Amino acid sequence: MTDKTSMGFDARRFKALERTGFNRIAARYADGAPLRTSLQAALLDAAAPAPGEHILDLAAGPGLLARDAARRVLPDGWVLASDIAEGMLAEGQRRAEQEGLPDLLAAACDAEHLAFADGSFDAGLLGLGLFIFPDPGKALAELHRVLRPGGRIALSVWSPREEVPLIARAQDCIARLLPAPKVPRPSVFRLGTAEALGPLLQAAGFSRIQLEPHAFTCRFACADDYWQAFLDLAGGAAEALSRLPEATQARLREEVTTELAPHRDGDGYAVAGSVLIAIAQRA
Repeated sequence: MTDKTSMGFDARRFKALERTGFNRIAARYADGAPLRTSLQAALLDAAAPAPGEHILDLAAGPGLLARDAARRVLPDGWVLASDIAEGMLAEGQRRAEQEGLPDLLAAACDAEHLAFADGSFDAGLLGLGLFIFPDPGKALAELHRVLRPGGRIALSVWSPREEVPLIARAQDCIARLLPAPKVPRPSVFRLGTAEALGPLLQAAGFSRIQLEPHAFTCRFACADDYWQAFLDLAGGAAEALSRLPEATQARLREEVTTELAPHRDGDGYAVAGSVLIAIAQRA
């Protein structure tokens, strides 16, 4: 996808909105980590960072994966957290110091234009980020470039929409109450199948590709907790929603209860999610 397509999509404007949105939610995104514990552990196990290795965590956000990876590679190795949102990285640095990881590195960078030398890293991590990039193929090619020969990646993307009510229920509520956007955002589900993700990895130069689904369930005490958790993940979408009139925002919070009805579980809600985890190697 180019910076501006014939349909009016402006990649620069999109990235700016994502950056602003993720900077806004940095602390809350980090606070929501317990909801994603199992998928984070699954991705890190797939990456298998080893002592002494040099690791790049791309679209690192507040360094949730980066900090766990650092515990596996330090003291002889190091982890570099990279993200377009510098506020997310600053939040990660603050938490790393609190956790006794002052050596965690960070660099604000556009994933489609990485400012790192060829062959700099033994492994790359990319958790729930590839689908955000306007040109995911370009980002993968850049990731391939900065890996040493034999280096590996582990990444996760949301599975197809019907397997991720965790995200889809909030989107359904938005679609029901708000007019369709003039320029659609890239779908967060667009890479969630082997047919979509596998060829993209191959085109970027990766081999020995393995794809495995990982399912999990998030529990919420009330619909408002679910809605807030969605906003704390949504980046640019959350930024756009924050600009709506207060009355509209309040109605969205109220109406999401209707969408969550099928997930009622006792006094709260149990909402399923699923990701596709990929591991691959640079030849």
